[in-house]
Formats: sequence, C-alpha cells, structure tokens
Amino acid sequence: MVSPEHSQFHTSPMAKSLVRGKAASVFSEGVLFVGGALVAFLLVWGIWSMASPASTPSPNFERVVSDPLSTSVSDEIDSSDCAVDGQGVNLRHDPPDPTFYDNPKTSYKIGTPVKNWDEKRREWLKLHPSFAAGAGERILMLTGSQPTPCKNPIGDHFLLRFFKNKVDYCRIHGYDIFYNNVLLQPKMFTFWAKLPVVRAAMMAHPEAEWIWWVDSDAAFTDMDFKLPLERYRNHNLIVHGWPNLIYDKKSWTGLNAGVFLIRNCQWSLDFMEVWASMGPQAPDYDKWGKTLTSTFKDKMFPESDDQSGLVYLLVKEKDKWAEKIYLESQYYFEGYWEEIVGTLDNITSKYLEIEKGVNTLRRRHAEKVSESYAEQREPYLKKAGNGRYSWRRPFITHFTGCQPCSGKHNQMYAGESCWNSMQKALNFADNQVLRNFGFVHPDLLDSSTVTPLPFDYPA
Repeated sequence: MVSPEHSQFHTSPMAKSLVRGKAASVFSEGVLFVGGALVAFLLVWGIWSMASPASTPSPNFERVVSDPLSTSVSDEIDSSDCAVDGQGVNLRHDPPDPTFYDNPKTSYKIGTPVKNWDEKRREWLKLHPSFAAGAGERILMLTGSQPTPCKNPIGDHFLLRFFKNKVDYCRIHGYDIFYNNVLLQPKMFTFWAKLPVVRAAMMAHPEAEWIWWVDSDAAFTDMDFKLPLERYRNHNLIVHGWPNLIYDKKSWTGLNAGVFLIRNCQWSLDFMEVWASMGPQAPDYDKWGKTLTSTFKDKMFPESDDQSGLVYLLVKEKDKWAEKIYLESQYYFEGYWEEIVGTLDNITSKYLEIEKGVNTLRRRHAEKVSESYAEQREPYLKKAGNGRYSWRRPFITHFTGCQPCSGKHNQMYAGESCWNSMQKALNFADNQVLRNFGFVHPDLLDSSTVTPLPFDYPA
C-alpha cells in the first residue's frame, strides 16, 4: 500500500502537474509548447519530492439527444420489461441464464485479456432488457483517492469537497459514480492505478456504454454542461489534447490523461492492455522510462508514466489507434486552474446579467429539471466563446501542480494560491447547486457562510 504522496488517485506527482502546463488554454501552439516544456522543467522537483493550437470551429453546445451509438452493443435489444424503478431499469431482475460472470476464467484484472467483450455485453443486455433504453448514452464516472489519511491537515477536507462536487454533477444529470480508495493491483501505483479501476468498472457495469475517469483534483465548474456524445459516436477514447503538439512537436504535454472518457468495448480493453504494458507491473517498466524520455525531449524525468505512454502510442502506432481516439480541444474537457480561477467572478457577473433580463431563467424550479433551464440559457451564451478569455463557465477545472493530500505543490506558485483557488472554484460550482436549494455563498473564499436567496433573484 502506498503513502499519500504516492496516491494512485490524486493527480500524479508529476505527470498530471506537468502535462497541464499551459496546454489547456487556447494559446497558439508555439506558446503551448514552450509553456508545457517550462512547466515540465519547473515540476521536476515535484516528482522527486513525491518519489490555440490552430483555431478550431466553435462547437455547438446545444443539447443533442442522439440515437443509440452505432457501435453500441445496445442495438436491437428489446427494452420492454416490467417492475422497473423510477429510473426505468429493473434492479431486481437477474435471470438464471449463464453470462460471462459465471465463467471462472473471467477476470477483472489488467494483464488477463478478455475476448469477445462486445458480444458478452450484448448478451447481458438482452437478458436485462430494462437497461437497453438509453444504453448508448449511459455513463459511469470513476474517481478516487489514496487508502490512507492525507498528510496535509486540510487534504482530506479538500478530497471530500472534490468528491461532493462530482456527486452533485452526477446527481443532476443522472449518472452513476464509483469512488475507489484502494489499489486494485498494488504494483500499478501512482498515475497507473486508474487503469485497473477502469478495467474492473467495465466488467462490473456492462450496462454502461462509457466509463469517465476524472482525477480527484479536478472539479466540475459548469454543472449544466453535458458531454457532446454525438460528436464522439465514432470514437472510443476522448482526451483533452492537441494534434499539432503530439504529432509535430512530439510533446508529452500534448494531451492530459487525468480526465478521459472511454467506451466500454473490446477495443478499449485491448488498448488498455497495450497502454498498461508500460506500467510498473510490467517487466520492461525501466526500459519504457528510457524510451519515453528519449522520444519526448521535453520530458524531464526518467519514469514511465501513463500520459507519456498514451502520447507514445499515438505517435508510434498512429495507424493502429488514432482513428478511434478523439483529441478534444474545443472546450474545457479539463482546464488548467491557474488560467481559469481569476475569471470566475466575471463569469458570475455575466450569467447574472443574462438572468436579470430573462425571467424564465430566474424561475425557481426543482433540481431534477435543471437540464431544461440549461437549454434555455444556451442561446444567450453563443457569444461567450470557449477556453481562455471566454466568459462561459469552464466545464472542468483541473488543479494540476497542486497536491492537496500531500500538501506539496509546484514551486512556481505558493501553496496558499493552490488552496485558495481550490476553495474559490469549489464554491463557484457549489453556488450552482445551492441555487436550487435557495441559498448561495456570497463570498467564494468563504465556504462556511451561505445566505438565502430572495424570490425572483437576481432581478
């Protein structure tokens, strides 16, 4: 079992700090590359102490309800069933017919390949037809933290708040969430530990089309926004990244592996086996560290990490994998906190200004119907932009370089900056939740104080 500073679920000691750099912004690719290299150099201390690219069209953020994905195993499954719960699924129906669960050779572990997974999922769904409706868009979110208490006195409090933030988001949008705080495969520690969790979750949740990993130090700062799944219908892995940085610059900061969406399918299982073969449980771990360091000149530490490994597979095995991997850069699939937190007050003002002029957006409503009001607000956000200099709420704010559990942080900024910024971002998100309960934090740096909202707020 690892110590907190070697946590498998906290943002990795160095990779998740370095990768973010300035890459999350929509800076020019030149600035992105230099920024990523600079952050990588400055954060070498972190690893040892811890043992716009080319402009893209503005995305359409209107809500899209897609047909079941063409690659989904839910196709042609009869969704009729009885005795369902309020969510339309029957949680008590598990017929005696044999499934992959009854095969003693079926394994949940990385290193034990599964064959014919798509067919096995399809058969399971046929036996559980109440789960078929909407299966193509069903998401299971994963996150977690270390199995021991944090060394930083406020670390466990921050981890709790980050988890609450994710639970709030999932509740609002009807997603399941799993929080893990054990090493499922002890040899796969630090940043590699999430892969065994993703693999096990695929087996445990055949009803979920997508598995969404979100690092423990990443917060949802737009509770309304939903993933544009229609955009990803032909892809199996979605990460925040930039093709020019990966393929032209050969930079390991060309993407961020701390937040990713992966389809529950055979392709993903096969890909994760190859990806994990670079991890610490593999016999060639040390060799992979040297290979990755020599391949990416801006990688300043010799250890093999998941992010460099992912970039390596895109660069060296592009023909095999890249077609199914979507590099998302049109919105903050995850965004660098230092360029985001300073904009939150202005964003709040802009949203309140919209609501002052639109009485339907001020209407009190039940939390369960929040998505309807998000759709009504969308036309007023068309000019907000996305990314840096935008006044649209950033979807996910990622605190790379800050390590709330260990208390350590990137030396390029003060620890107090990390903790205050986390508090501000979390309260910014919490205000969106508390609004439906009739309260709000008047000061984003004061987590303990809330005030009741008057009727017709903010008119």
